[in-house]
Amino acid sequence: MGIKGSKTPSQLKNAADRRTGRSGENRAARYLKRHGYRILERNWRNPFGEVDIIAAKGDVVAFVEVKARLTDAFGAPGEAVGRRRRERHVNAARCYFADREMDCVVRFDVIEVQGRQLNHIESAFEEH
Repeated sequence: MGIKGSKTPSQLKNAADRRTGRSGENRAARYLKRHGYRILERNWRNPFGEVDIIAAKGDVVAFVEVKARLTDAFGAPGEAVGRRRRERHVNAARCYFADREMDCVVRFDVIEVQGRQLNHIESAFEEH
């Protein structure tokens, strides 16, 4: 039994991961704004999960998954966007537009944030 209020190593790692993720999302949002995007939503919750960023530029609405890592020890950050995550984003897009009338092109992007590096992968996957 631990000392009341003390955190387990697992709890400390989870808190550090959340900080890394939040920091990566903030950097990604700033990057998108600098490149002419308008942020429509951040951490948009829906029945299929959460979309990190929904951003618009011209006639494109991008559903952006941000993957932040401190190192590449477990592979490139974007490699963590698997089939299930892609399906959730496609379903989230359908949900997002269910009560909105927008004439736009829908795109699914991934922004990898690793250390000081940021890589924006446009059209990282498509709806099937």
